[in-house]
Amino acid sequence: MAHFRRQLAGAAALNGAIFVVEAVAGYGANSLSLLMDAVHNLSDQAALVLLYLALLLSSGVSRALVRSANLFNSVGLMAVSALLLWQAAERVLAPMPVMGAVPAIVGLAAAVGNWGVARLLREPARGNPAVRLAYLHNLGDMWVSLAPVVAGILVTATGYFICDALLAGAIALWIAGTTLREVAASRDELIWPEKLHCGHPTL
Repeated sequence: MAHFRRQLAGAAALNGAIFVVEAVAGYGANSLSLLMDAVHNLSDQAALVLLYLALLLSSGVSRALVRSANLFNSVGLMAVSALLLWQAAERVLAPMPVMGAVPAIVGLAAAVGNWGVARLLREPARGNPAVRLAYLHNLGDMWVSLAPVVAGILVTATGYFICDALLAGAIALWIAGTTLREVAASRDELIWPEKLHCGHPTL
């Protein structure tokens, strides 16, 4: 896995840029769907940084980091999804004004960016279940990022701000479902990182 450091570093840098742009734009436009996607990318960002560090450090330390990466990328996503699902429910009951054009444009750019992140992770993911989890999330992010696009278009076309909240809730449910499925499928490998190849010999 050591020869994939450049790909992981590039993926982390690109994913970080996506998060910053979505967070700033989502806050400015008052778009919960865009903020939901931004927080999702933040969780992936933490996992990518820890996975990259795991390739640089000693075997024992890298295993702890891989375990931490798994924690950020699974439990963290579940907690954030629950929180923002609650926020979406509040906005359904009391809709707030949303600048529809912003989530439409930024969401489309984020989808392209997430495709780039997934491309960078594709090769490393073949030999490492922890990277595979990050890869699958970012591949899914490419489609999830289109939800703010749909929300923005609907808000602009209909004037119903509730559309943004509904799409944010849909994103939260999708994230929770896919995370649970992937953790269940790779439970043993993700809990026991000594089974992974992080540039160090396994024991």
